Amino acid sequence: MRRLLLSLVCSLLLIVVQGQQVTTVDITRRLQTHEGWGVSLCWWANVCGRWTDQAGLDTMLTWLCSPDHLNYSLFRYNIGGGDDPDWTNCEPHHNGAQGGKGLRAEMPGFKTSADADYDWSADSAQTRILLRLKQLRGDAQFEAFSNSAPYYMTVSGCAGGAEPATADNVAPEQYEAFATYLTDVCKEYKRRYGIEFLTLEPFNEPETDYWYRNGTQEGCHFAPQSQIAFLKVLGPMLQQSGLGTMISASDETNVGQGLRTLEAYADDGEVLDYVGQWNVHTYGGTNEERVELRHLAGSLGLRLWQSETGSGGRGLEGNLRMAQRLIDDERYLRPLAWMDWQYVEEHGDQWCLLRSDWQKGVERFERLKNYYVRYQFTHFIGRGYTFIETDCEQMLCALAPGGRELVVVLLNGTAEPADHVIELASFVDGGDAAAEAWRTSETENAEKTDDFTLEGPELRAALPPLSLTTFRLKK
Repeated sequence: MRRLLLSLVCSLLLIVVQGQQVTTVDITRRLQTHEGWGVSLCWWANVCGRWTDQAGLDTMLTWLCSPDHLNYSLFRYNIGGGDDPDWTNCEPHHNGAQGGKGLRAEMPGFKTSADADYDWSADSAQTRILLRLKQLRGDAQFEAFSNSAPYYMTVSGCAGGAEPATADNVAPEQYEAFATYLTDVCKEYKRRYGIEFLTLEPFNEPETDYWYRNGTQEGCHFAPQSQIAFLKVLGPMLQQSGLGTMISASDETNVGQGLRTLEAYADDGEVLDYVGQWNVHTYGGTNEERVELRHLAGSLGLRLWQSETGSGGRGLEGNLRMAQRLIDDERYLRPLAWMDWQYVEEHGDQWCLLRSDWQKGVERFERLKNYYVRYQFTHFIGRGYTFIETDCEQMLCALAPGGRELVVVLLNGTAEPADHVIELASFVDGGDAAAEAWRTSETENAEKTDDFTLEGPELRAALPPLSLTTFRLKK
């Protein structure tokens, strides 16, 4: 009976009539309130932070963080572990080997050995980007995250990972040293730069076999029980540091693994006393898993972030598949924040929003189609907007604070045109509304379009093949 009633309701709210998809937007069906869009700083900041043309660099960063452009306000700073400067236990510069991530992924650590003093200038490139974003975006917030402990704390002696890749690369006797290292960096960045990290994430895709000695980037396997044991060392230390920084965990690579790891934390019964936020990457996962993880995190009182994602593919079609993932994340996972992985890369048009020639630096960088695909969401849906539940899988809606502005993003990821009718009576509420629209397609880059009509509470839109259209309605 319940399933029959649900089917009838969906039929009323979402119907297709003569090729037109009709969706009712009910602004009382409110979901999560948005905290912001974000991106990690490594590895691109490790390269771009070395450029000498400040004006060009500022243009690139303004495109990223200004409300007039992409409107990103959350930035993930990587606390590098750093590899052995003598390369005793791994191949020199193994990240740059053929098939590797390149020297951009060779992140510096702040200590070259266990007995060395901290060198706070070691990560000057990424730090330069961090500080400039803080200046350009006054309300920016920052998370610190780690891909690996410093090489001298690892079992393999290599920050790339263990041998074999399924083995933990930080032994329990090093947990206190690693926790001290992470806490010291957070304390120093507040003292030195006035940046207090909102969260500290000590893991990155820890329950995978991606990280191995001589690997392509820093990485460190932590089995769930090892994560729990380490957090019981880090948690009290961070609480006693005087910082307001909370622990986030555990940045698993996909939603299903994030769910399984959180279940292990919940079964422990103690470790969640030290964890304030659950991070997950959405490189994989079903919508059913998204819902399960959301419910479990909510029942445990944890904030939820989608902290990293990206996708391969080709051209605009690949970019729009990423747009569908963003829509699925917001509709089913319902994170408070949504994060990209890379802002700038040298090759390709899928894993980045800007492309640059690393050698020529700011003499040559360009916005890609993927930039404008993100813009269709991030420019219009700001911090404090509340997402609205609808029954259209290709739609994302958000209501501005105060309730007088509604943003509707519609995706057509097919090779055929599509017509939509959107019923807006609950927003218009018997009055009048004005609408504007912007579109990204094969021939448009977030350009204004009048390919729609608004009559009373009914918005009619014609969507070209492979397109993303954003409507902003005001009353």
